[in-house]
Amino acid sequence: MQSLHRDDPDSESGDEGVSATDFLRRQRNGTCITQASNWWITTYRAPDLTAVHTLIQNSMGSSKLALLLVLVSCVERCLSASCVVDSFSTKEDFDPKRYAGKWYALQKKDPEGLFLQDNISAEYTIDDDGSMTASSKGRVTLFGFWVVCADMAAQYSVPDPASPGKMFMNYQGLASYLSSGGDNYWVIDTDYDNYAITYACRTVKDDGSCEDGYAIIFSRNPRGLPPAIQRTVRQKQEDICMVGQFQPVLQSGAC
Repeated sequence: MQSLHRDDPDSESGDEGVSATDFLRRQRNGTCITQASNWWITTYRAPDLTAVHTLIQNSMGSSKLALLLVLVSCVERCLSASCVVDSFSTKEDFDPKRYAGKWYALQKKDPEGLFLQDNISAEYTIDDDGSMTASSKGRVTLFGFWVVCADMAAQYSVPDPASPGKMFMNYQGLASYLSSGGDNYWVIDTDYDNYAITYACRTVKDDGSCEDGYAIIFSRNPRGLPPAIQRTVRQKQEDICMVGQFQPVLQSGAC
């Protein structure tokens, strides 16, 4: 199966030599995070904020220290501003009829607790009244050793007709050992023919960002997505503040 990859951290960012003033002037919501990361990596080859703080402690030059503090402040402000769950956009004019059919999970970010682990697929159907339902399946490990194929059912409602991509999902495990409940089901993006990205946040922090949430990258083809679409998916992962949190989903036909 073709896997999705994050952007090469050694790619050119075009931000080498930027001044602190110019850097701050270029801040804009989520793009600031990407610019800050790329600028830092290409300038100092330090891939994370831990390295930033280490260099701050070891820095002897006042100008470099000031620039590092600017970077940290920028990233912290961007994270708090751009990761507010209610600010995430969903698929505009979402069309459930085009969305209907079979989808295969390629990557997922798990929530806390029990979650389907691999061979995940979902079949969406539009009922006569226009509502959407789904039957899904995937393997799950129970009691730490028992691997079974689990069948789930779900029904979807649209709380706000002005945002058809923001649905609420009621789900039921079709066996006594599987859980039932409800989650948000947001279609962040889809082209209907190749890929879809769904998102749910179960617990929101005081600052509006997500404390416990999950997301799935779906494909119509269980073997993967073409490179051009992978780039689109990576951007959407950034938009929902989940870059680097996804893991691949095995599709071996076991379920």
